[in-house]
Amino acid sequence: MSTETTLCETAPTPGDVALDFSKHPCFNRDAHHKFGRIHLPVAPRCNIQCNFCNRKFDCMNESRPGVTSSVLKPWQAVDYLSEMLEKRPEITVLGIAGPGDPFANCEETMETLRLARAKFPNLILCLASNGLGIGPYIDELAELKTSHVTITINAIDPAITAKVYAWVRDNKTPLRGLAGAALLLERQLEAIAKLKEKNIVVKTNTIIMPGINDEHIPILAKKMGEMGVDIMNCMPLIPVKGAVFEDMEAPSATMTARVRLQSGLSLPQMVHCARCRADAVGLINEQPTEEVAAKLNEYSQRAPSGETRPCIAVASLEGMLVNQHLGEATRFLVYEPAAESSAGYKFKEVRLAPEPGRGVERWKELAETLNDCRMVLVSAAGTGPRAVMEELGVLVTEMEGLIDEGLRPLFAGQPLPATLKKRLTGCGGPSCRGTGTGCA
Repeated sequence: MSTETTLCETAPTPGDVALDFSKHPCFNRDAHHKFGRIHLPVAPRCNIQCNFCNRKFDCMNESRPGVTSSVLKPWQAVDYLSEMLEKRPEITVLGIAGPGDPFANCEETMETLRLARAKFPNLILCLASNGLGIGPYIDELAELKTSHVTITINAIDPAITAKVYAWVRDNKTPLRGLAGAALLLERQLEAIAKLKEKNIVVKTNTIIMPGINDEHIPILAKKMGEMGVDIMNCMPLIPVKGAVFEDMEAPSATMTARVRLQSGLSLPQMVHCARCRADAVGLINEQPTEEVAAKLNEYSQRAPSGETRPCIAVASLEGMLVNQHLGEATRFLVYEPAAESSAGYKFKEVRLAPEPGRGVERWKELAETLNDCRMVLVSAAGTGPRAVMEELGVLVTEMEGLIDEGLRPLFAGQPLPATLKKRLTGCGGPSCRGTGTGCA
């Protein structure tokens, strides 16, 4: 019997709930050809900038963390989960792994877990995080019977950690260099200790970066073993275009084997990792399909269950371009489906925006004004108004370009083209490589 199988079958269960850990394909190598997992991409923002990461690109042929075809809201995610579980009964694990960090999106992450646990009491819940923001939520994670957590930690020496990250954003404060590295490491170690206190199975992910941490990883492994970490996953760097480390040479097979062998003296090693996407579905090593991507996109445009919202609203100055901020628009153009139109939609009417200056009440009133709209297209939107609108069922979508170029695919049930998606310059968006100072 493999070390991983023993680990998963004997690990304590949070809250004494009878979950079958042997059916977790990532923590049990013997299970990865029998049981599957589904990742729900509900966490688009990130609170650190890794020098090896660029989440901008999404190709159906690539499988790596931080990539998804669409982002879901919690209510969409659970409806999508329900359909996928019906189609794929071999799925035993729900994971949240981005495309950013789950705890840079705390509300979305925790609400998704709450809804999923209420509806699927026997599903294994799993998370992957950098550890910076998870601490305040560990008690509730244990109450929800979240049994497996992965923390990505690349060094226990702040001087080495500082080479890996461009910045670390604590609340709204960006930290760089040794200050950011020290804070991140402190939070990671605190999180691991608390997770183990709660009898949660902990895996650590470590990226092997030649010349930066390859010699240091066995020291890290020793520390993790002393802290009670259950298993370690040493993953070779994938040079990604647009990342700071895009020109770094990937570790050789010999280096990878050496790091795993040395680290294995302190911790069991995971060697069957598939570097899963943030929207992965099915068995490990199963490639993403157009059918699943289309289904994910379909759910990303849905209103809350039970509501019919056929229309899309647009913020535009002149009626040709999407070129107004949500808060600046004094009116919204509303479009509805039209089978007789070659475009698949037609103009319905103009609706006036509520008067400004009333805070949350204004956005509640606007959501009511657009209550038959599943989405509003804007050039930009603040996080507060966006949260209110989306809680009330109106998705706020940022784009740049002609109204028609956005509405045609959306009314055809297709995703917004990547060429139209708003390019964020602050922190947290799918294409973000900003300074960490924020974008709202």
